[in-house]
Amino acid sequence: MFIGIDIGTSGVKTLIMDEAQKIIASAHADLSVSRLQTGWSEQNPVDWINATRDTLDKLAQSHPKAMSGIKSIALSGQMHGATLLDKKGEVLRPCMLWNDTRSHREAAELDANPNFRAISGNIVFPGFTAPKLAWVKNHEPDIFNQVAKVLLPKDYVRFWLTGEYVSEMSDASGTSWLDVGQRDWSDTLLSASGMDKSQMPSLVEGSEVSGQLKTELQQRWGMSQAVMVAGGAGDNAASACGMGTVQAGNAFVSLGTSGVLFAANDSYLPNPASAVHAFCHALPDTWHQMGVILSAADALNWYAVLCEKPAEVLTQALGDTLKPPSPVTFLPYLAGERTPHNDAAVRGAFLGLAHGSDQQTLTQSVLEGVAFAICDNLHALESASTKLERVTAVGGGSRSKYWLQVLATVLNMPVDIPADGDFGAAFGAARLAMIASEGADPAGVCTAPEVEETIEPQGALTGAYDAAYQRFRLMYPVVKGLAV
Repeated sequence: MFIGIDIGTSGVKTLIMDEAQKIIASAHADLSVSRLQTGWSEQNPVDWINATRDTLDKLAQSHPKAMSGIKSIALSGQMHGATLLDKKGEVLRPCMLWNDTRSHREAAELDANPNFRAISGNIVFPGFTAPKLAWVKNHEPDIFNQVAKVLLPKDYVRFWLTGEYVSEMSDASGTSWLDVGQRDWSDTLLSASGMDKSQMPSLVEGSEVSGQLKTELQQRWGMSQAVMVAGGAGDNAASACGMGTVQAGNAFVSLGTSGVLFAANDSYLPNPASAVHAFCHALPDTWHQMGVILSAADALNWYAVLCEKPAEVLTQALGDTLKPPSPVTFLPYLAGERTPHNDAAVRGAFLGLAHGSDQQTLTQSVLEGVAFAICDNLHALESASTKLERVTAVGGGSRSKYWLQVLATVLNMPVDIPADGDFGAAFGAARLAMIASEGADPAGVCTAPEVEETIEPQGALTGAYDAAYQRFRLMYPVVKGLAV
């Protein structure tokens, strides 16, 4: 038996998987986010510990036999979060999360140093870890001077589980301190941030062993043997392992809180100018590229709150047949944008409103605006030498067939829907736990799910949607710089 734990933004999910990769049981615990000011997003790291303990306690109570047979654990987690510890391992301040953009000035200053793009292979985005430390240095110097270790969210949970300061390549890629091509911390980039390697965790591959579960925790959960803890992965790389997106040419699109277009690569292909993320994958000698938009399903959920209706009710009202593009264009920049604009200050907009713009018109425009932003990501990936022919859809937004019809038509490529099952980050982490403990072949373990249905582009409407997309592309320069 193997355990995968995903430390998400809104909750922790833990599941048990057997050697046949069947999910035996799972448990979930909620998390909340603190937003004290515009652009701020924080969590208390102790909440991750409490939620993780809660899920494992639940599984130990409901499935004691399965828990007794656990051989290994792996972790997945939200990326980029800055968890700051003192020399005693105590947390110094709340963790600034991936969608915290307060450090946009510091990010721009670091990005102006050409070493960052040259070594890390990426723009220094405001959500990344390095600019957060620069912000702390500028605004909370007493705390900065006490920082002995910087851990990413899942790696803080690992520290609680094992007592070891360890990270892995995929998550470390999102700090702006990793030499992504060499898969090691960069002294040059750390020094430019006022940091050094002693403040970094050691690094392993996601499919390697990072430590051993503490004896008291092993006993607490009724585990009958020593339990190793594998490196695991950042949430998107873990989801890719769950989806079998580990070989060049494989890709998925995630319509979650944020939106991700993820492509696996068998070589390192950086192109920072495109604002594409070029990161290490969770498996040795593999990399991946991804475009990221900050508001995908989150944009629909925001609109649903305004309408005082569930999101699924709004999308179901559009029917089953794809309509011509909405006359209203929605820009989904509610929290700024990453790919391709790297603009933390831009904000969203409805453009083209008229007396006839009813609720269904605006619902349609929200779905289309997110799809157009993902199409921006597709073009960014193409400029970074990655050509895709089809994608698999995951995430909460993928439950809307209408939305997937929009997406397939806008991208002009087939969108596959996987058969029912849990192929998310916790499952991918469990696969990494299995590889680490069994020495299994990663390609043999990380297989793709069966395809239940394929959504094809609607050829009769591709021209109209392309014209609508071209209008969408013209509108970012119009709204850029207008946010108050």
